[in-house]
This record gives sequence, structure tokens and C-alpha cells, in this order.
Amino acid sequence: MSNRNNDLARVHESIDAYCAAHHDFAFDPASPVVRLHEPTFSAAEINAAVDCMLSTNVTMGAKVKGFEREYADAFGWRHGVMVNSGSSANLLAVAAVANPATKDGLKPGDEVIVPALSWSTTVWPLVQCGLVPVIVDIDRRTMNIDPAEVERAIGPKTRALMIVPVYGNACDMDALIDICNRHSLILIEDCCESMGTTYRGKPVGSFGRVGTFSFYYSHHITTFEGGICVTDDDEFAESMRILRAHGWVRETENRERYHAQYPDIDRRFLFVNVGYNLRPTEMQGAVGSIQLPKLQGFLERRRANAAWFADRLSRFGDFFEFQEQTPDSEHAWFGFTIKVKQGAPFAVADITRALNAANIETRPIICGNIARQPAMKLFEHRAVGSLANSDFIMQRAFSFGNHQGIDERARAYVADTIEEFIRKL
Repeated sequence: MSNRNNDLARVHESIDAYCAAHHDFAFDPASPVVRLHEPTFSAAEINAAVDCMLSTNVTMGAKVKGFEREYADAFGWRHGVMVNSGSSANLLAVAAVANPATKDGLKPGDEVIVPALSWSTTVWPLVQCGLVPVIVDIDRRTMNIDPAEVERAIGPKTRALMIVPVYGNACDMDALIDICNRHSLILIEDCCESMGTTYRGKPVGSFGRVGTFSFYYSHHITTFEGGICVTDDDEFAESMRILRAHGWVRETENRERYHAQYPDIDRRFLFVNVGYNLRPTEMQGAVGSIQLPKLQGFLERRRANAAWFADRLSRFGDFFEFQEQTPDSEHAWFGFTIKVKQGAPFAVADITRALNAANIETRPIICGNIARQPAMKLFEHRAVGSLANSDFIMQRAFSFGNHQGIDERARAYVADTIEEFIRKL
């Protein structure tokens, strides 16, 4: 054991040295690049992942379970069920709500209202579970689902609402919860961009039956890939554990009740429902445990950056609109968004071309108006109204990076580049 520990220490020392020499992601004024994201991980996370691989304990086990508990405790949930991606978290959440074993769940043909400004894997799990997406418009100021449009879209088949706090901006939860209560709608929260966002002091993901988060490389913290479903419902959490891994009872917290119910079946291989293989790895769990304590510092930098950008670029109010923070909330600032007004003497393509030429990466907001994506033509859905605000965001908005790697020099470089672009007009 002593030799093994010494060998492992030497491996760690080599990784530490490599990262110290090569993992400098700070902004360099001599060779300026501002990416949409920079790595949040380095030697500590790599060592943790390597430890798992060297131990040969790599499939979902104690490290994953430990991180699930840490993540749930950090935000006050009873349960966290980790999966291999944020997209898988959405799939697992919707599949559990739509499972026949779920009391008062969804059934094929039921409608679920979703915002037009969303990601593909907000909508695809609904389609994959036989549900019908009902696409509604957003509030142009906050860029979040418009409660008035939700109310307008409710029909005799509407059974649920799936919301997206866009770029970490909390939705108007008072209005949406009121709608859900009055119309007996199930609330699902896709918070994959919104880790650390709160509404009236309560974390997003805590308001509905289930919430989802992503640990993708470019998100607030990372497990390289990865995601998690959170809930306070004990039975619902057990259902997600079963569906996550083949319909197996092996990872449930109360396996004995199933063993007692089916004593003639080998308890090691007892399947009580349909299922997927959405399991994360031990490496992901180990990395998550190191990343989670860093989250608050990352959020503080993002919030400071966003406040600085909003103040510095406010002089261009004739050309730009910025995302307005929802009252009584804390924004997590997944990125910094700019909306180019209709009367501006330039288009989004013009300003993003100038930024890209200066090595400042940009991107559209999520995937724009999901109703305009060609894949939607293949599947049953319903769009309510003109979706004009979502079209505006798709056509006239973009974002650039706002993360822990952007310091005062990087911020100034971005703002100076925008100012130079406008001056040249």
C-alpha cells in the first residue's frame, strides 16, 4: 500500500506540474482572445479523475452518490439524481413525469407548454415521450416565457408547463405558479443554464415537481459532461433512479420493498420498469465534488462582469437592448446578451463579424426560436401566436462570453472593440 501511495503521489505531482506549466487561461493583451468559455478545471479535478481510473472503479458508484448528496445539500433539495448530461437530465425528468407508474403523471397526447426561446433537448424529450409541445412567446425584456402567453395557450389537453430561465435569469415564478395552481399543471424546470439563480431567495429548480441542471464543459461548473435532476419527492426520485439504469432497482434507496414483492426473481437482476442507460461515471462524480465549492466564486465573477458590461455599454442605448433581470431574483449570467434594435445602422451579422475578427467569440441565444427550426416540421406541435419576440431574439440578438476567465482586461478589450466598431460607422 505504501508503494502504491508513493506512486500515486508522483502521478499527482506530474499532473500538478503539467497544469502549472500549461493551464494558463488568463487573458493575454499581447495575443487577445475572448472565448465563450474557459476551463473551470485543472490539476485537482484531473487528479481526482485519474485516481478513479487507476483504482479501476470507474462506473457509477460511491463518488457519484457522494456528489449527488453534496449537490442536493448545497441547495436544499432532498434528492439529486446525477446523469451523463444535462440533456439526459431533461429526458429523465420528462420520462419520469410521463411514466405509467407516476401518480397523476402525463399520458401520451397530453400537451406541455414550452418557451419558443429554448434548446432542442427542452423539446425533444416531450416528443420522445409521446407528448405534444405547445410553443409560446417570451417577454422581450427578460427573454423568459411570458405568463400571459402561457395563459393564452392553455387548452383542454394542456397538462404541464416546462420553463427555461434563459441565460440564468429567473422566470416570473409568482405568475407561473399561480397559473399552474389554477389550471392543475405540472411544472418542470429546465435550469441547465441557471445554476445559482434564485427567485425571492429560493433556488430555481425548487418550484416544480422536478428541476434539471447541466455540468457540461461550458456551464457554470463542469463534470466534463453531466447533469442532475433534483426533487423533494421521495417516490419520484426513486422512479428516476430506476429509469436512469435499465428499469433496474439496484440503485434505489429502498430496494428491499422490491425484493420482498418479487422474492422469486434474483434480487441482483430485478427490473420493475422501462429504462435507459443515463448513468454518469465515477470520474464525473469525483470532479463534481471538487468543482461545487468553486461555484460561488464563479457566480460572483459573472455577476460583476455583467454589471460592468451593462454600465459600460449603456452609452449605446440607441442601438442596443440588454436582458433585464427579473425583479427579486439573482441572475447567474450564463453569458452576456446584446439585442440590436430595429433602427440600428448595422445588423447582428455586422457586429459579430467585427467581434470575431478581433478573436472575441459570439453565438446566438440558445437555438433561437425553436418553432423555426426545420426539425419541428417532423413532429406534432402547436405554436400559439406570432412568436414575434422570439423571432426578434433569433434575428437580432447574440451573446459573448461572461465567465470566470474574463477579467478587467478582457472586459475592456470587448467593450473597446464594440466601441471601435460603432465609431467606424
